[in-house]
Amino acid sequence: MGDQSGEVAMRNARRVAKLVLVVVVTAGVGSAAAESRKEFRFVVKPGASISITNPYGAISVKSASGNVVLVKALLHTDKAEMEQNQHGNRVEVLSHLLPGADAESGKVDYELTVPLDASLILRGTTGPVHVEKLRNDVTVEATSANVDVREISNAHVHVKTMNGPVTLTNIRGGHVEITSVSGDIVLNSVSGPNVQVSSSSGKIVYDGDFGIGGEYSLTSHTGDIEATAPAAASIDVVAQSARGQVDSDFSLEPRHTSFTARAGSAFAGTMNKALSLVKLRSFSGKIHLKKR
Repeated sequence: MGDQSGEVAMRNARRVAKLVLVVVVTAGVGSAAAESRKEFRFVVKPGASISITNPYGAISVKSASGNVVLVKALLHTDKAEMEQNQHGNRVEVLSHLLPGADAESGKVDYELTVPLDASLILRGTTGPVHVEKLRNDVTVEATSANVDVREISNAHVHVKTMNGPVTLTNIRGGHVEITSVSGDIVLNSVSGPNVQVSSSSGKIVYDGDFGIGGEYSLTSHTGDIEATAPAAASIDVVAQSARGQVDSDFSLEPRHTSFTARAGSAFAGTMNKALSLVKLRSFSGKIHLKKR
């Protein structure tokens, strides 16, 4: 009797295992079927404006010769849809979330190829944003997305984030404005007539030569500021931290200021021909002007 009960239990266990396997395989097939790829091409004139709004997922943009905007999209599930429109020389692409969508099920990844002279307006939340090799304005608004912008010249680069890190590399000759609440900001070889960087609690790192004839303002409330420049840099520097340590690796010629220079908390001075103005300010973060 006991043997028969054991055999029945084993047969039932095998049936349950097979049922679970079928359910898992079916769920996997359904998930794969929900994934879809879309591709759109838009013919534009010089100076086109491209707008991408994508709550969840990556946005990657690079340039190419010609007058075509190519948009490739990967929709991970059926919880998101795409809307795309062209109004003259303006192209708009929007990820539309369906009821029940969340950060995972509403994810859409975009890859764009745009003309070299196109301007961009990119809005995202969590997905990484990458832009490279353009000659027109780039505006990025994001929440926690990792923002990476590189190889932009003679154009405005404006980035706003909540807590996502921002990295700018090889930005030349334009107006740069970066604002973040708590994200770290890194600038490598960034120069232009006006460079403004602000983070409430994130760290700011600058590594470059501060160009010629520009004004650079790096400000953080509680985050540290680290600025690295070569010995040949031609700068006029003002550095202040109300409660943090302030250091400089350079021997600066003292200059008159509206505040009293105090060793360890504030300094002001010039180096070489002082062609660019550099302002480093923090309330409680440390400030270090480093020599490369």
